[in-house]
Amino acid sequence: MSRYARPVSTDEALALLAAGNWRILAGGTDFYPALGSLPIREDILDINAIDALSSIHEEADELVLGAGVTWTDLLEGDLPPAFDALKLAAREVGSIQIQNRGTIAGNLCNASPAADGVPPLMVLDAKVELASASGSRLLPLSEFILGNRKTARRPEELLVALRVPKNATAGASHFLKLGARRYLVISIAMVATRIVLDEDGCIAEAAIAVGACSPVAQRLRRLETALVGRAPGSEALEAVCDWPFDELSPIDDVRASAGYRRKAAAEITRRALSATFDQLARSGDLSGKAAA
Repeated sequence: MSRYARPVSTDEALALLAAGNWRILAGGTDFYPALGSLPIREDILDINAIDALSSIHEEADELVLGAGVTWTDLLEGDLPPAFDALKLAAREVGSIQIQNRGTIAGNLCNASPAADGVPPLMVLDAKVELASASGSRLLPLSEFILGNRKTARRPEELLVALRVPKNATAGASHFLKLGARRYLVISIAMVATRIVLDEDGCIAEAAIAVGACSPVAQRLRRLETALVGRAPGSEALEAVCDWPFDELSPIDDVRASAGYRRKAAAEITRRALSATFDQLARSGDLSGKAAA
């Protein structure tokens, strides 16, 4: 017979994980649909009663999103414009009911190539904090998600927080997702962008991440480097139009062909960057300003 535990503290949860093999339940928005009509046969560790995991707070050099933070919590949070891409992605995660229950950490641990939260967190240089009874460790998001439904989390570990360095919270950001319809859809391609300008109004920092076009979302590091020093407008967008997007490894499936995905990624990257440039122009000056 399967067991069910609902700890009220992180220490209690870690002690249980150290002593047995548990399936961790956060929002449950992926877990329950996957069951279908099958009975629950795993031991379930429900972390929803751990209040410490549900906070968004600021530390000396980081902004911290607890593992229990829901998409709705994120949308209502007072966060700098660099988080706008993540908030736009939050609005794309299922229905409002899903956003009320689903957690950001659960979206990462589910490790779908089409997870909406991954590209926006990548452009924020987010790190994953994993805790166990014997200690904790930090991993860049790119090292945490290893492939389709595969992560670096060990059985005795709990993802307790996402940590965003304050030096990655400067500038403006945007998120775009392409699917077969407007809402309640799995992505064909998606992109998050974040741009910081220098004192002369040129691009000082560019961060671009594409999802649903590789087994794991990818930062386009070479394109980012190519944009630095360019004016945020037609000059930068021309560089995107000429880019081969060969960092991506899209697949053919029922939603789209690999070739279509690559072309779609190029187009929505151009559109997302254009929207980011417009946001910077409207705001006056976000040059290099991170969260205080």
